[in-house]
Amino acid sequence: MYESMTYEKILERMLAATPTGIDKREGSILYDALAPAAAELAQMYIELDVVLNETFADTASRAYLMLRAEERGITPYPATCAIVKGIFNCAVPIGSRFALETYFYTVTALISDSDHSYQLTCETAGSDPNRFIGRLVPVDVVEGLQTAEVTEILVPGEDEEDTETFRSRYFESLNSQAFGGNVVDYKNHVQALSGVGGVKVYPVWNGGGTVKLVIVDANYEAPSDTLLDQVQEAMDPTQNQGKGLGLAPIGHVVTVVGVQETVIAIAFSITYETGWTWADVETYVEEAIDQYFNELNQNWANTDHLIVRISQLESRLLEISGIVDIENTTLNGQASNLILGEDCVAKRGEING
Repeated sequence: MYESMTYEKILERMLAATPTGIDKREGSILYDALAPAAAELAQMYIELDVVLNETFADTASRAYLMLRAEERGITPYPATCAIVKGIFNCAVPIGSRFALETYFYTVTALISDSDHSYQLTCETAGSDPNRFIGRLVPVDVVEGLQTAEVTEILVPGEDEEDTETFRSRYFESLNSQAFGGNVVDYKNHVQALSGVGGVKVYPVWNGGGTVKLVIVDANYEAPSDTLLDQVQEAMDPTQNQGKGLGLAPIGHVVTVVGVQETVIAIAFSITYETGWTWADVETYVEEAIDQYFNELNQNWANTDHLIVRISQLESRLLEISGIVDIENTTLNGQASNLILGEDCVAKRGEING
């Protein structure tokens, strides 16, 4: 707004406002007296532009956006810790600690005595530990321990909500009112729960007073039974459904289910650069497909049906070194885009290159 208020412009106006007949040339007493003041005023206008930007939610930086959002009781979702399933050869004490890669985990709950499986909670919040499954190294001495392994991510860890997602949620709160168990209210409650990446709400799905919540986990994959149980308990405990003991209003019987993963077999014909083969590009092709599917799945909660598009797939593969051309692409045997079910996300299946 104040881009035109430069040092030169301000000094020119100040000199023009002084009486005629006075020496105004650079180096004169008048010039040297006004120049520092003009510089300070120019800096003030720069700071005033910053103040204006920080005043409005669409241009505010994170710190000031948080202050604005707090006026509506909205704060960024905090980072959460991953909960994993660990299997041991013997019983281990609750509270014992183990390491996997560079992360430490604490045993927090018993899952089953039969296979000595336990829940372990990562001590580091965020999504990065979600990438690791494998052998655990004991930090504490556990008598009789021979094998320890993480086999499954039960509740994915999440990073702190990023600024632009938080900004969008703030504006959404202005456009749609959450109240008393309406659809927006359910979405707000469920999306705030640890490990949930998105939710679709189906009111009156099985008669009056029934609500179905379909969720995807924070990795945008089908949620584990543990995560489903946690969300069910938080929204409407199974043993007391409809009694208002969870976040759902009295009289609402809530059923929580997970998305289904549609496994997609992909086939295509690739023309390689001289000296390149499928073995050279296979890993990169898998990563590109996984990244596309993950980006697609992130929009699941906001669309009726996900569409896996051949053109998107081919354009990403053509960016891989060693691939010159790609043709005859099919998805599950069909040479056309694949429309998934309303409660389905995409998962990579067999690749035939």
